[in-house]
Amino acid sequence: MVHIVGAGCGAADLITLRGKRLLEEADLIIYAGSLVNTELLSFAKPDCALLDSARMTLEEIVAAIQAAEEAGKTTVRLHSGDPSLYGAIGEQMREFDRLGIAYDITPGVSAFAGAAAALKTEYTLPGVSQSVIITRAAGKTPVPEGEELRSFAAHRATMVLFLSAGLLGQVTEDLTAGGYPASTPAAIVYKASWPDERVFRCTLGTLEETARENHVTKTALVVVGGVLGDAFERSKLYDPSFTTEFREAEKK
Repeated sequence: MVHIVGAGCGAADLITLRGKRLLEEADLIIYAGSLVNTELLSFAKPDCALLDSARMTLEEIVAAIQAAEEAGKTTVRLHSGDPSLYGAIGEQMREFDRLGIAYDITPGVSAFAGAAAALKTEYTLPGVSQSVIITRAAGKTPVPEGEELRSFAAHRATMVLFLSAGLLGQVTEDLTAGGYPASTPAAIVYKASWPDERVFRCTLGTLEETARENHVTKTALVVVGGVLGDAFERSKLYDPSFTTEFREAEKK
């Protein structure tokens, strides 16, 4: 059996209880060494085999898992954040299906949630934005037609960009051309929830300069949107003049 486990966005204690249990029970852990906090490996039992996938190809990963399966062993494939976002698990699951290898997925805390916590912000503020666009700039991996940043920018919703810290000049150009004013609040969150986490607040127009001044080129998320400002409406949920399923509005 293979368990695909989300390690969380950085801090070792942000892994789920299920994920921790699976790490403790595994015979083989294949972890994304360039992204996963190796403190999590301390949960492994003494005789557990550990492989760093940063230096492995898909074929090598699948071969190691297949060998473990043939030996009747349990594997944890440990991915950073939540495996469903930029986790490259689709291609692995396709191989597992082809080989008849059983697997399941344990979700994790995504870096976009960790970034919101670091920023002490809510991505969906009333009157500002009720949508979050999670995307990336086109780099070595292109984006499908219709998913260009300029196209998404027309919505002016909260935008969270993964894998884009080294492309901020192009990001700024595309987002401003698409509809965000250069004055739109923005932030760079470096290594959200890690001990060396850093947060840099700026505007869309100063993103590239801010990253350059602070030597940020990777392992960072970029957030753009009015939710990073301080103007928003009060939620109806706790408004005394608003009736809900559980509470009648106060009479004036």
